[in-house]
Amino acid sequence: MAVLETAGLKKRFGKTQALDGVDLSVDKGEVYGFIGPNGAGKSTTIRVLLGVIRADAGQASIFGQDVWRDAVAIHKDIAYVPGDVNLWPNLSGGEVIDLFLRLRKGHGGKYRQELIERFDFDPAKKCGAYSKGNRQKVALVAAFSADADLYILDEPTSGLDPLMEIVFRECVAEVKARGGSVLLSSHILSEVEQLCDRISIIRQGRIIDSGTLDELRHLTRNKVNLQATQPLDGLEQLPGIYNLRTDGASVHFDMDNSQTAAILAWLADKGICHLTSAPPTLEELFMSHYAGQ
Repeated sequence: MAVLETAGLKKRFGKTQALDGVDLSVDKGEVYGFIGPNGAGKSTTIRVLLGVIRADAGQASIFGQDVWRDAVAIHKDIAYVPGDVNLWPNLSGGEVIDLFLRLRKGHGGKYRQELIERFDFDPAKKCGAYSKGNRQKVALVAAFSADADLYILDEPTSGLDPLMEIVFRECVAEVKARGGSVLLSSHILSEVEQLCDRISIIRQGRIIDSGTLDELRHLTRNKVNLQATQPLDGLEQLPGIYNLRTDGASVHFDMDNSQTAAILAWLADKGICHLTSAPPTLEELFMSHYAGQ
């Protein structure tokens, strides 16, 4: 069942077409990755979903409710973390977290103290004294304490150190385990690759590819590295072999997935002593869509 849906979202700012027919669908219990470079339309889409701006055309709903007309009701059951958190400088971090939690349905706060400890966060300091990473922790602690049904996270780990990124990933996994849904916009492709069930790539306001990581890899080539005791003359002539190159005793090439069985059968009597085959990373898939830009 879809928790969040958009169909044909369009938004123009002056002469700039920020969104040009964006379709998204996030299911219950799903972590959905939303990736693209700056200016691609990610944050504009999220602002529409939050009811901050109104789309020029198309539909968007969360929990079956219109994101513009029913924004107040929707916000009781969602948590949002921006990539650049602005806080009241004269309030302490703990006071801001409590304020955010009191705005929520049922107040939340079930995991507040546990999350403060896990994120190694000092809630007593004034927000004006916090670094960017600590301001980000305020938003993350408040969001994950809320026990929301949907989390909309826009570059949520911006400014966090690698240890805190691990804690963040654990929190997302816990949200999924209890049946919550997550829309994750991130530039950190390894983060998306580890966490997300499905992914959409947006470019110039349009979704150019969507699916699971395996589905996105379906039309791409595995990278193969091997060493053999017998000559591999003729390998480059096999269907499905690309970019063949030799590095000392090692041979490297790209291989079409559809030709895997035939290529392995050809290699079977070549005295293979080492072979690795790996699918492309999300970063490689991403860059293939943006090649030449």
